[in-house]
Amino acid sequence: MLSGVALVLLCACRVCASDTKESHSIHHYGESYFRLIWHNRLYLYTAAALLLGLFFSLKMAVKRKRLSKNVNSLVHKVVKGNSREAVVHVWRVKIFYGSQTGTAKGFANILSDEVKTLGIAAEVIDMKDYDPDDQLADECTNKSVCVFLVATYTDGTPTENAEWFCKWLEEASTDFRYGKTYLKGLRYAVFGLGNSVYVGHYNTVGKNMDKWLWMLSGVRIMTRGEGDCNVIKSRNGSVQADFLAWKAKFLKRLQALAKGEEKSCTGKCKTEGSCKKRRDGQAEEEDEEEEKAASQDGSEGDLMESSSDEESGLQEEQNSASLLDMEDLGIIMNRAKTAKSNAEGQLVKVSKMNGSKKIEDEEERREMITPALRKSLTKQGYKLIGSHSGVKLCRWTKSMMRGRGGCYKHTFYGIESHRCMETTPSLACANKCVFCWRHHTNPVGTEWRWKMDPAEKILQDALEKHQNMIRQFRGVPGVKPERYREGLEVKHCALSLVGEPIMYPEINGFIRLLHSHHISSFLVTNAQFPEEIRSLVPVTQLYVSVDASTKDSLKKIDRPLFKDFWPRFLDSLKALGEKRQRTVYRLTLVKAWNVEEMQAYSELIALGQPDFIEVKGVTYCGESSASSLTMANVPWHQEVVAFVQQLADMLPQYEIACEHEHSNCLLIAHTKFKVKGEWWTWIDYERFQQLAQAHEETQGQQSFSALDYMAKTPSWALFGAREQGFDPDDTRFQRRNKTKDISGC
Repeated sequence: MLSGVALVLLCACRVCASDTKESHSIHHYGESYFRLIWHNRLYLYTAAALLLGLFFSLKMAVKRKRLSKNVNSLVHKVVKGNSREAVVHVWRVKIFYGSQTGTAKGFANILSDEVKTLGIAAEVIDMKDYDPDDQLADECTNKSVCVFLVATYTDGTPTENAEWFCKWLEEASTDFRYGKTYLKGLRYAVFGLGNSVYVGHYNTVGKNMDKWLWMLSGVRIMTRGEGDCNVIKSRNGSVQADFLAWKAKFLKRLQALAKGEEKSCTGKCKTEGSCKKRRDGQAEEEDEEEEKAASQDGSEGDLMESSSDEESGLQEEQNSASLLDMEDLGIIMNRAKTAKSNAEGQLVKVSKMNGSKKIEDEEERREMITPALRKSLTKQGYKLIGSHSGVKLCRWTKSMMRGRGGCYKHTFYGIESHRCMETTPSLACANKCVFCWRHHTNPVGTEWRWKMDPAEKILQDALEKHQNMIRQFRGVPGVKPERYREGLEVKHCALSLVGEPIMYPEINGFIRLLHSHHISSFLVTNAQFPEEIRSLVPVTQLYVSVDASTKDSLKKIDRPLFKDFWPRFLDSLKALGEKRQRTVYRLTLVKAWNVEEMQAYSELIALGQPDFIEVKGVTYCGESSASSLTMANVPWHQEVVAFVQQLADMLPQYEIACEHEHSNCLLIAHTKFKVKGEWWTWIDYERFQQLAQAHEETQGQQSFSALDYMAKTPSWALFGAREQGFDPDDTRFQRRNKTKDISGC
């Protein structure tokens, strides 16, 4: 390098010397040489700078080339070591919900808030507002994670807001025009909401959505979670607890994805035989970590999860190591039978008080009322009793204490409304009726599988809580002092608050306790438990709800849980006809739903031969996401009267007896209660208590019938009377600036 610089300087000197040879000839050669260098020093500096710049440029280029080579080598090693799973990052989580009652929507908002706390953007999307045909494929490339929270509705169908999304997804999964890789790269997770009581349709929508997304090559980031509204079979005790357990696992997995971490292999997957990642030492270490985590969080380990059946089958076909020998199959079947028998509980014994089945290991059963359900029912005004009962003050109780009239039972049967306690020993029901006035907040079930409180405790707490609610009216303006004092002493009990009282295993014992306290019993059942009706002890009056007269309309209106609901319904009516005490059909008219089935109703009446038929217009209790009813489905009182008149004309042994216009209700009575041209639909309650006591003391040897405790009906309660069923001793109250209430709420 130095020799090059010297050469350049020599050339520059010679050039300059040739130009000034004449002018400097008189000077000495050495002196002229240095003078020449001094005069041309600018050229020398420039040449030196250029050479130095060139030198450093070449040196930096060589250094960069070496560094690039080292980086490429390092990247190659990293990619080679992580070739099994690419590094991923999450920019956004989109949470789709399909909800009918709002539960899935609430879960979506909860999950969104949790995701945002991790520093990841989240968006909650109603499925009805999202077009999957135009937008879903975009989620495959924008580094999003899609979460689907979907509920299963009637007969395993999607909820109304998820119908189109599910329909499109189902069609796309089998449409060759989309192809099997249409959603390749879509990262998703599914959590389904259902009720295992519906055996054939449990979490159908969640399972199908998981399957359809997988068929379109979507990438499942974690196995499907399932929330069960049936607290008995729910892995964590309630659908809310199931969701919280699944949410914890999802957030943990989401954090791993956001950091670019790959999902650890536990060695317990179906591809264990072909998994090359697992090492013996790693396996032992991971197993120890899992056992430690399971001991710290048992609920997470119990989370119900499953993957696509099709995918599982494919993996089993691809992995020959997972095939079973016939000998192993027998062992597995024996283990399954043993597990099933253990889950069903211990031996069964007969209860002396009720004559029904009871499980011995009662302490291991779960409570019917979950914390979330308790909060919801308490907000609605229920006074909850124990783990499965409740009591609530009827609005007619308040009305009669103020002298503003009683309910239709006061008009039809002589009940003192201010002395009536509305309660239930079972909040659970076997139907999910469209007109349920509790908006389906109560649990459902087809058999009793919860913890059970004793009948004595239920009645004691019910009376105490009812009296406490009555005491709140002490000194309230308008409350009559004598009726307030009478209201503290319960004389009637309406077992019709909510749910299916006859499901309570100790219902007979509870009725006996009522009668021992000289409290009359009015029990309502939904005609799905015929054997329980037959084994029921005498009650003051037994009701069966006949909400429809054909199989299709009953399924549409009552939405029963039993698959054999129609045979059960007919058998319940037959069982009612076998009773000797007072029996009642209760018909609820829903305009455009069940008012056109006149002939079918008459056939059902002939089947059960009830003493009375109550026909009432449906009560509209506000908008509910679980029901499509509106005020348009509430018939006017004149329409109810017309229906009753047509129905009575088709029944040769029945006539219209009473009317309660304010409740939009009429009573059709058997003519055996019309004595010498006068109606005897009221009840002699003292006489009933005497007959019930004699029946109990003789262990059923001394029986009695409905005609043994009837009483004469007052003229103001009769159909066609000027009062239209309103007691003249009270004063009708009309709210100001409010239209006439014809619903009978």
